[in-house]
Amino acid sequence: MTCPNCLHIDRRALLGLLGLGVAGVLAGCDAHPRGAATAADRLHADSHPAPTTAPAATQVRPSVAAPATIPPPAPGPSQVFWQGPPAAVTARQVAITIDDGFCAECADAYAALAQATGIHLTFNPNGCYGSIWTPLAKTLKPLIEAGQVQIGNHTFNHWWLTELSDSQVTGQLEQNEEWIQQTYGITARPWWRPPFGSHDERTDELAASLGYTNVLMWNGSYGDSSLLRPRELLALAREYLHPGVVMLGHANYPPSPSFPADRRDLRVPWPASSHP
Repeated sequence: MTCPNCLHIDRRALLGLLGLGVAGVLAGCDAHPRGAATAADRLHADSHPAPTTAPAATQVRPSVAAPATIPPPAPGPSQVFWQGPPAAVTARQVAITIDDGFCAECADAYAALAQATGIHLTFNPNGCYGSIWTPLAKTLKPLIEAGQVQIGNHTFNHWWLTELSDSQVTGQLEQNEEWIQQTYGITARPWWRPPFGSHDERTDELAASLGYTNVLMWNGSYGDSSLLRPRELLALAREYLHPGVVMLGHANYPPSPSFPADRRDLRVPWPASSHP
């Protein structure tokens, strides 16, 4: 599968930033009350068109079986996380989170980047793109086991959850959780990211009832849910990549799997020690 309208970029102008996983990173970080939307909630909102049905190719069963050691759901109160803790600011650290993934070249590039550099990444893939993400299990599983890479639940079909019924909301999370377990042998609980950043008290309570108690938002964005020119991507990266930021990116279009050279002062890692 190739990416539409792909642009090429000089990687030497973009390499250098290191990020990290989210679970351990955000322990003790700022959690805004449910429903208290801020400008970060609207920051370059995830805007690509969601598929209406899962492609037939994504229904192929993955080759990695889920182990029996996955813990059961632990329902509880919901918290919305927007940024890293004060210690992350002091340590000049950032968290890089990558959503969606309908571009095979982009997903491959991010996986290769993590494998080659040790960068900590949190992927939030949709199971409807399983034909792209399932083959990456062999590369990502050792990194997941080492705590370098995390997988969050971004729902199966990337639909607007606030427009769905209760059963559809829980179904989207449960279907994607099943795919994550079968593909990577882990649970994404308690972390989930609502598609388009669209959530409310009802969706958060439904997710929390399934053990998804941590709503992962962001306060920085590459703005790359749609195709950007390299200079636009660099400008947004330089604007938002500051210590303590939870950065939103997408595995949708090149040249997204890259980072600006002038932020090499940002360090890795926040430990992902609480990853399941």
